[in-house]
Amino acid sequence: MATQGLVIINTGHGKGKSTAAFGQALRAAGQGLRVCIIQFIKGQAKTGEALAFITAFPGQVELHLAGTGFTWQQDMETVKEAALAGWQLAREKIASDAYDLMVLDELTYLIGLGLIPEDEVIALFRARPKRLHLVITGRDASQGLIEYADLVTEMRAIKHPFQKGIKAQKGIEF
Repeated sequence: MATQGLVIINTGHGKGKSTAAFGQALRAAGQGLRVCIIQFIKGQAKTGEALAFITAFPGQVELHLAGTGFTWQQDMETVKEAALAGWQLAREKIASDAYDLMVLDELTYLIGLGLIPEDEVIALFRARPKRLHLVITGRDASQGLIEYADLVTEMRAIKHPFQKGIKAQKGIEF
């Protein structure tokens, strides 16, 4: 029986969207599936999840950091160039049919910022190999993406340590 690839979206203003996607990638890798992760916003710093995937699953999990860091701290032209390069990489990786699962971390921001048209994203997803699972993360997923997806989960912020002045901590947030 052929696998039917799913489109999974983790969205909302709560914490845990990327963490859930990395958990899905870990589950897939543990079952021997080939995984490709592209992070669109996060900068070039090696996070705990990046170090774990590279160490535990060499050759099975690819991780590409296509972002330049927090978009609100930079020139938008720099952000746009990095986003478009990451999007081109995503197009190539999807078309390659070399993976079973792809995580497009923080892709929703590229649509929300108007850097990539929603219809272009959905057209690529429709043309993907039918067995390829996609996991999309980021706040404010567009309505078209939500309608196209097979599974959508919204993370809702109720309480966050940052509200008490507690900064991001190694091994917990990164």
